Amino acid sequence: MFKGSNVALVTPFKDNKLDVETYIKLIHFHIQNGTNGLVPAGTTGESPTLSHDEHEKVIELCVKESKGKLPVFAGTGSNSTEEAISLTTHAEKIGANGALIVTPYYNKPTQEGLYQHYKSINDKCGIPIIIYNIPGRSVIDMSVDTMARLYELKNIVGVKDATGDLNRVDQTLKKMGKDFIQLTGNDDNALEFNKRGGVGAISVTANIVPKLCSDFQKFSKSETDNELKEAERLNKILQPIHHAMFVESNPSPVKYAAKLLNLCDDEVRLPLVKVTDNTKKIVKEVLLSAKLI
Repeated sequence: MFKGSNVALVTPFKDNKLDVETYIKLIHFHIQNGTNGLVPAGTTGESPTLSHDEHEKVIELCVKESKGKLPVFAGTGSNSTEEAISLTTHAEKIGANGALIVTPYYNKPTQEGLYQHYKSINDKCGIPIIIYNIPGRSVIDMSVDTMARLYELKNIVGVKDATGDLNRVDQTLKKMGKDFIQLTGNDDNALEFNKRGGVGAISVTANIVPKLCSDFQKFSKSETDNELKEAERLNKILQPIHHAMFVESNPSPVKYAAKLLNLCDDEVRLPLVKVTDNTKKIVKEVLLSAKLI
């Protein structure tokens, strides 16, 4: 269920309020353009500045509008274990297929604290959980050994690895085997990640080029030479776009790109701000180069 190109969906705002109409359009845009899964209320969805009601609403909209056509694994993580349990049980109740749960940020728990955090959530829900390991934002790095302990629990099924360390793919595969789902959180390393045993990505870039990302993922897992060459060709097209999406803090650049493509406005919530003129130039140039505008 959880493989291929899964979009880390942006949350569109209008006058600092959730733009429901545009959000619904974005969901259908992905259904129509080959995206393999929807991930609402993650980092790219600006979850830290969504109210509790908004957080639940964007997950509900994804479940309702996708109507089972795409799996929805909702961002339900928090640095508060009780809040993560609340968000996860709500996602399960309204029909999400799984939960993406980030390692607790700011608190700096030990490896045992990480284990107990995820075990507490696991014990309160009945849907698959993907661990989101992103030390660049959360400071904490979950070890492969801790992940292996968690994999023994009933609901822990995989990881979104945003460490940028490709050796982790090998270590995780060796420790947990191929049934443990490995998705990259770094668009730019997706080709090598999949070659080493990964099965897809939770992608920022897929917000603006879903079909390119979906085709790339499909061909990257092929066993035929022609399709692997096609994956390499698409990867070359995608690399400049990937890099442009992170010139400034995500999701400001991808929201500006989405604005250029008439998908949604580039409004973000403080403390994030819209991108600078220099970044606008970079984003526009890569979209022109890829013949997207």
